[in-house]
Amino acid sequence: MNIIEKRIKSIRNEIKIIAKKYGCDTNRIRLVAVSKNKPIELIQYAILAGQKEFGENYVKEGVEKIYFFSKNYKLIWHFIGQLQSNKSRLVAEYFDWCHTIDRPKIIHRLNVQRPQNLSPLNVLIQVNIDGETNKGGITSNQIFSLAKIIKSCINLQLRGIMCIPTIETNFNKQIINFVKIFKLFKELQYSYSSVDTLSLGMSHDMIAAIAAGSNLLRIGTAIFGSR
Repeated sequence: MNIIEKRIKSIRNEIKIIAKKYGCDTNRIRLVAVSKNKPIELIQYAILAGQKEFGENYVKEGVEKIYFFSKNYKLIWHFIGQLQSNKSRLVAEYFDWCHTIDRPKIIHRLNVQRPQNLSPLNVLIQVNIDGETNKGGITSNQIFSLAKIIKSCINLQLRGIMCIPTIETNFNKQIINFVKIFKLFKELQYSYSSVDTLSLGMSHDMIAAIAAGSNLLRIGTAIFGSR
């Protein structure tokens, strides 16, 4: 068993333990392996360990990996980086998910550029819960206006919310912020039946994310090691 396989197995076991502790359904928690800047070889090890979902931050790098692995594997690819307008076509044509929807222009471009032979692109609205100027995302009071636009697009499927909170090492402080995000998610879910995904939690705050109700974890360092 290689080191990547050991790490994935360990993380999946940890997810089960945490979920059980906080009364969450383990089967509903998805693990996305963040493979940005990681070589093909390491991703291959993750695939052999049973990992099917991967997250990429950079469009060109992600497309190259998608093309490479599509020859032999059926994987699910998530775009989790900030999306520039001039790169939207590649995301629309190659990725299965886009986590970083934060403006109408990107919504309309993805909808028009999504090939008709593919199923609708799964999209998440990125919320900037802490108002950090160096991060993408919208304020909480803008969620429903963007959701309405997405729902009018036949080639997009609104699936929920994504958030990258300010890094915080204190568990109790993490929970306070994460619960706020979960409440926003539930409000959106109440209005739209297609909403089922809260993308929240990375290697350093996975426990708090699960405890607060996240069902999609974006884990990179704990699987592939530090960049």
